[in-house]
Amino acid sequence: MMEDDELSTGKEGVKEFTQAVTVMDNWHQRWLTGVELLQDINENKHLLPTGFEGLDRLLGGGLRQGQLTEIAGPSSSGKTQVCLYSASHIADKHLGVVMFLDTCNSFSPNRIACIVNQLPTSLVKDAKERRLKRIMSSILCQSIFDIFALLDVLHQLELTLKHKVNIGGGKICLLIIDSISSLIGPTLGGKSSEGRFLMVSVGIILKRLANDYNLSVLVTNHMVSGEGGLLKPALGESWKTIPHIRLVISRDQGSNFCTATILKHTLMASGHTSKIVIHN
Repeated sequence: MMEDDELSTGKEGVKEFTQAVTVMDNWHQRWLTGVELLQDINENKHLLPTGFEGLDRLLGGGLRQGQLTEIAGPSSSGKTQVCLYSASHIADKHLGVVMFLDTCNSFSPNRIACIVNQLPTSLVKDAKERRLKRIMSSILCQSIFDIFALLDVLHQLELTLKHKVNIGGGKICLLIIDSISSLIGPTLGGKSSEGRFLMVSVGIILKRLANDYNLSVLVTNHMVSGEGGLLKPALGESWKTIPHIRLVISRDQGSNFCTATILKHTLMASGHTSKIVIHN
C-alpha cells in the first residue's frame, strides 16, 4: 500500500505536470518586426559583466538580459565558480538582485566571502565587512532537488515579476540554476516522453522569463560520453536548441587556468575560445 507521503508526492507531481502542459498550450508569442526587436535589444536587453575579462569578451560583453546562457563542463571544471563569481560581481556593481537556485548543494557563503575579498578595493576592514553584507543581501539562494520543485519556484517567480515586487530590496536581473542537468537528467530515459516534455517546458518557461522580464538566465550542465568517447553536454538534442548561448569550459590539468569555448552563440561563430583564471 502506498504511504501517505508517497501519495502526496505523487499528487504534487501530477499537479506540476499539468502545470507544464498548460505552459506549453499557452506558449504563443506575437510576431515582431525587426525594428521592434532591435529597439528591445538597445533599450532593454543590457549586458551583465561576469567579472571574468576573457569570459565577458567571449560572451560579447557579458551575460545578456533576455537570453539563456548555458555553461557546460566536466566535474571540477569551474562551472560553479563561474556562477558564484558572476553573482558576486553583479551584486557588487549594484546591477540588481541575483536569484541562485542550488540543486546540488553547490552554493557556498564562504566561497562568496573569498571571492569578495579578491575583488579590487581600497576599503578599510569595517567597510569591507559592510560591502560583503550588502553583496550577500543581494544574492538570494534556494535549494531545490527535483524538477517539480523547479517548476513551482519558476511559477512563483513569474508571479512576483509580473506584479513588480522587489525581492531583497531590488529588481532581479540574474537567475542562476546550478545545475539544470541534475534536475532534468533523472526524468529522462525509458520509453516515456514525459521527461522530455518536462525538460522542454522548463526551457520554455526560462526563455519566457528572460524575454518578458529582462532577466539573464545562467544554467550549468554536466558532460556525458558521446560518439567515439568524446565528451558532450548532457540532456541531448531536444535541450541543445533551447539556450541562446552555449559554452563549454575545461580546466587545464593541475592549474587554475580554464579554457572556455563557444558551442553556440547568437552573434559569434562557434569554436572561439578564451582563457579564464579561476582561483580556488
